[in-house]
Amino acid sequence: MSRARSETGKGAGLSRLIPILDWLPKYQRTWLRPDLVAGLTVAALVVPKSLGYAGIAGVPLEYGLYAAAAGAIIYALLGTSRQIATGPSSALAAVAAGAVITASASGKEILTLVASITFVTGILFLLLAVFRMGWISQFLSKAVITGFLFGAGIQVAIGELAGITGTKAEGSNSWEQLDSWFGALGNTDSTTLLVGAVSLLVIFGLRFAAPRVPGALVLVVGGLVASALLDLGGEGVALVGDVPSGLPSVVLPDLGYIGDNLQVVMSAAFALLLIGFSQTAGDARAFASKHRYQVDINQESLAQGAANAGAGLVQGIPVSASLSSSSLNDQTGAKTPLASLTTGGLVVVTLLFLAPVFSDLPKPVLSALIIEAVVMGMMDVAGMRRLFRVKRVDFWIAVAALVGVLSAGVLAGVLIGVALSIGWLVYVSAVPDMPVLGRRPGGQAFRSIAAYPDGETYPRVLVLGFDAGLFFIDADALEDRLRTHAHEAEPKLEVVVLDFEGVNYIDSQGSGTIGEILGLAKNYGAELRLARVKPTVLEILDADGVVERIGRARIYDTTYEAIEDRIPGEGVPGSRLQ
Repeated sequence: MSRARSETGKGAGLSRLIPILDWLPKYQRTWLRPDLVAGLTVAALVVPKSLGYAGIAGVPLEYGLYAAAAGAIIYALLGTSRQIATGPSSALAAVAAGAVITASASGKEILTLVASITFVTGILFLLLAVFRMGWISQFLSKAVITGFLFGAGIQVAIGELAGITGTKAEGSNSWEQLDSWFGALGNTDSTTLLVGAVSLLVIFGLRFAAPRVPGALVLVVGGLVASALLDLGGEGVALVGDVPSGLPSVVLPDLGYIGDNLQVVMSAAFALLLIGFSQTAGDARAFASKHRYQVDINQESLAQGAANAGAGLVQGIPVSASLSSSSLNDQTGAKTPLASLTTGGLVVVTLLFLAPVFSDLPKPVLSALIIEAVVMGMMDVAGMRRLFRVKRVDFWIAVAALVGVLSAGVLAGVLIGVALSIGWLVYVSAVPDMPVLGRRPGGQAFRSIAAYPDGETYPRVLVLGFDAGLFFIDADALEDRLRTHAHEAEPKLEVVVLDFEGVNYIDSQGSGTIGEILGLAKNYGAELRLARVKPTVLEILDADGVVERIGRARIYDTTYEAIEDRIPGEGVPGSRLQ
């Protein structure tokens, strides 16, 4: 290989690892304005929202901005999506808050714990990319995620009610916190309640009456102006306190602390990985499809991993693709990740020059900001209605995840969600669809008798479909189903046809079960035939000696051919698989 070709190969490999090296040299001047406008617009949303997300996680407000800057800048360098905006989100902050509660952390321990979780989440994302393990996100079904996020949103909102009324609420779960809040309403501070009520009215009113207006920014600016003009701090309204200016320092994670709290850190990081990857992969594919370009999901995992590791090193909160910020990025015309770089740069400017301004922000304003974020970002009422309408079992799984979060906490809720997802998967796999098939009148196609009652069946013949992989979980179910049919058949069965068109996988136990079914059929005086067997399945049956035992002449290309000799007036049997 020539030196020139070698250098070209190295350059191509490096640009795949760091995509900005690929798109930046090709940057077109016409993209600059829409990218800058999009970056500025998203920054106006991200800055106030990040303050709220830091409040959810229980860390000082500036750490939300640290994460927002690190996430946006690092993702812009490594991501492959042109519209994705990476930063803190209400869901991720809720998981971090759940970890804080579980570990009973306080003071500086909270910072250390959240930063450790963020960093470890980044490492898990990187491992996901290296070993191409994106399938792990399937441990949480969409129904579980919907219920989990809804429950986490309710939990966060309940926790912020005390900030609206100027009271306190305590408890080990959401039910106890809500009861405590009701019990303390007699101590409500009227001025704080007024500020909180007005704040909620403003931000929710703008959300529905003027959705294009950046409600979070309007609320924060309005709250700061009201605090200064009305001396709200002097009137007894709690303020957020000192928010220092300047950039964060890089702090390596305390491995000793991580080791001492390994269970909490790993549980939270795993939950963040599942939620973050599902958000990132889904959003990246959606924007790529809309704008007709390709994204590399493996590279997206790497970018999110680096973004979280970077946020953790500056002691920030977890980050991921934000649907609200990404959608705003898209709506305002973002053409390339330069929009994300612009957002990150503006957050850095805010940290350097504007951060202290937020010190006088009234806490009820921040509580209202947080409540709006979780209600609109996590409580998917439409999604729950859809689950109820489409698949009632999925709805109840979502409700179980929701109640689990409220009763046992966010981290326990994730584990409950994973258990529900895996349990439902096992149940569905263990009880596959095994319809009795009938011939469509006048044709050769076979369909479920339950769905098409006009299907033709024939005396002493059973045609049974199997719509799943045949492996250790469901193999016994097939044998049990055939045993029941054989025992109850009147008149007695003479031919049993297994239609394997829906079987695309079989393991050794599944193959062994076919051999046992052959013996079962013989015991009942029936002949076993197979139809529409895929080559990969046939290969396993052949290797196991099952094909030889059944006889190749009894394995057919079509279901019609398998019972042609049993259909009155249809003539001789059709061709068999040789």
